[in-house]
Amino acid sequence: MGNINSSKQDDHTYDAIVIGSGISGGWAAKELCEQGLKTLMLERGRNVVHLKDYPTATKNPWDFPHRGHEPLSVTKENPIVEKCYAYGEASAHFFVKDKEHPYIQDKPFDWIRGYQVGGKSLLWNRQTQRWSKYDFEGPARDGFAVDWPIRYEDIAPWYSHVELFAGISGNKDGVETLPDGEFLPPWEMNTVEKAIREKIIANYKDRHVVIGRCAHLTQPKEIHLQQGRGQCQARNLCERGCPFGGYFNSNSTTIPWAAKTGNLTLRPDSVVHSIIYDEKKGKAVGVRVIDAHTKQATEYFSKIIFVNAATLNTNLILLNSTSSRFPNGLGNDNGLLGKYVAFHNYRGSMSANFDGHLDSYYYGRRPAAVMMPNFRNVYKQETDFLRGYMVFYSATRPGWGHQVEGEQLGGAYKDAIAEAGGWNVFMMMQGETIPKETNHVSLSADQKDDWGIPLLKVSVDYDANDVKSLNDFLVQGAEMLDKAGCKNISTNDSKQAPGLDIHEIGGVRMGKDPKTSLLNKWNQIHACPNVFVTDGACMTSTSTQNPSLTFMAITARAANYAAEQLKKGNL
Repeated sequence: MGNINSSKQDDHTYDAIVIGSGISGGWAAKELCEQGLKTLMLERGRNVVHLKDYPTATKNPWDFPHRGHEPLSVTKENPIVEKCYAYGEASAHFFVKDKEHPYIQDKPFDWIRGYQVGGKSLLWNRQTQRWSKYDFEGPARDGFAVDWPIRYEDIAPWYSHVELFAGISGNKDGVETLPDGEFLPPWEMNTVEKAIREKIIANYKDRHVVIGRCAHLTQPKEIHLQQGRGQCQARNLCERGCPFGGYFNSNSTTIPWAAKTGNLTLRPDSVVHSIIYDEKKGKAVGVRVIDAHTKQATEYFSKIIFVNAATLNTNLILLNSTSSRFPNGLGNDNGLLGKYVAFHNYRGSMSANFDGHLDSYYYGRRPAAVMMPNFRNVYKQETDFLRGYMVFYSATRPGWGHQVEGEQLGGAYKDAIAEAGGWNVFMMMQGETIPKETNHVSLSADQKDDWGIPLLKVSVDYDANDVKSLNDFLVQGAEMLDKAGCKNISTNDSKQAPGLDIHEIGGVRMGKDPKTSLLNKWNQIHACPNVFVTDGACMTSTSTQNPSLTFMAITARAANYAAEQLKKGNL
C-alpha cells in the first residue's frame, strides 16, 4: 500500500476516525462529536440520506413490477441474501449482492450485509432488550469462553443513555432476567396472545411472558422531535426506510445529530483496507482506504480509531492490519483474533391453531412480538446443555378476504371473503451458542476482492450443545402451547446455516487477561490502546437476548471514555 504520505497528512488528520456507519458506528460518531472531537466516519458503501434516499418507502404493492417479490433471475444470483426475511423487491437496494462481494465458506454461513451509510440499521428487526446480570456472569459461572470484564452495573447507565435517545417502547415488567429500561408506552398483546400468556404463567412459575421491547416511537418525546422524527405508524415496512422516522436507525438519528455539532466528516464509498500502525510511536496512527469506484488508495490519520464495521468485517480489517510489530493482525499477540465467533440459534420454531375469540381482531402491524426471557440454566446448571434460549410468539388471524372454497358467486362470495379466518400461533427460539475457538474467521492466502483485500474465510457451525438446546425448545414450546389450549401443534427444525440470525458476535472479544482476550473493559485493544472495537466483534458471549441495544450502550460508554482520556493526554 505504500508509506504514509506526509504532504497530505495535515489535510487528512482528525481527532478520531470511526470505521462503519451502522448502529454502533453511528453511536461512536455521535458521542465523539458531542465531546468536541473532529471525527471522520468512513463507510464502504454509498451515501443514504434520511427521507431522500428511501425510494420505496411509500409505494403500494401494485407499484412494484413483481408485487414485492424479486424475479427468479435475481434470486438465483443472490442465493444467500434472498433467504433474509427483510429482503425483497422493496428493500433489495439496501442489501449486498452476493456475486459482488464474495467470501469463502469453509462451513455453510449465510452472511447478510448492508453496505451503505446506515449499514444494517436500516434493515434490523429493532428488538431491544437489556442483558441481565446473569448474561454477563454466565461465562465465568459456567466455565466457557472467558469472564466478561464488565458487569450489568457497569453498563446499566449507558443502557439508559441510549434508550432515552433512541426511543424504546416497552413495559416495566419487574423481571429480574429482563431488566426494565427507559421506556415509551408499550405495544399491546392481542386477545389470543393474552390468553396464551395467562395459561403459561398459571402452569409455569419460572416463566415470564411480556410484550416485546423495540426501537419504535410509540409516543415521541421532545428529544425525538428535535431529531425530526415522528410516531411509528405500525406499517411494518421498516426495511424500506421509514419516512416518519418512527424506528431508530443511524440515518435518521445518530448521524444527523453528530453532523449538527459541525465536528463530523462523512466519507462514503471508502473501503477500509487496514489500520496503520506506527512502529516508532507504538500506536495506530491512521487508516488506509480504497475508493470504492476509482480504487485509489488514500490514508487518513487520527489520535483514536473506533472499528465498527460489523462483526465479521471488523475481524477482517484487524486481521489485514499487519506490521512488523503485529505480523498476524493488529493486537493479535495471543493468536486469538478471529476466533471464538458465536451467533444465535434460530433453528427451532412451531405453529399451531387456537380455537375461539372469533369476535376479536386487531389493527395495524405491530412491530413487537410477545417474548419470554430465558428460563433454562439461569441461576445454576440444570440441564445437559449450557445456557438456554429466549422464546418469541405471536398470534395472528388471516385477514379479510381469505381463500374461498368452492364456486361461490354473488352475495355468497362477498359474504365469504368478508370473514376473517381462525387464529394461528407462531413460536420461535433465540438460543445462546457457546463461543468456541474452532468457530473462527481468517483471511484467504490467495483470493482477493475487487479492492485488493483478502477474502474472508468463515468456519462457523453448530455443535452438540446447540442441538440439545434446540430439542429442549421443541419439547418445552410444544408443551407450553398445548397447556395454553393450542391445537394442531407442528414443530420444525429449519436446519438453517449460522448467519441468517444476523447476530454474529466475537473474534475480538473483551476480557480481563491479554493472554486470553483482545480488548480490555473499555474496549481498547490490549496491545494498541488507541484502537477501540465496540461492535459485535467485541462481545465475549451472546446471551439469549438480542444484541443491538448492548452494542449501542457499550459504544457510548467506550466513546465517552476515549474522549475523556484523549483530553487528559492519555491516548
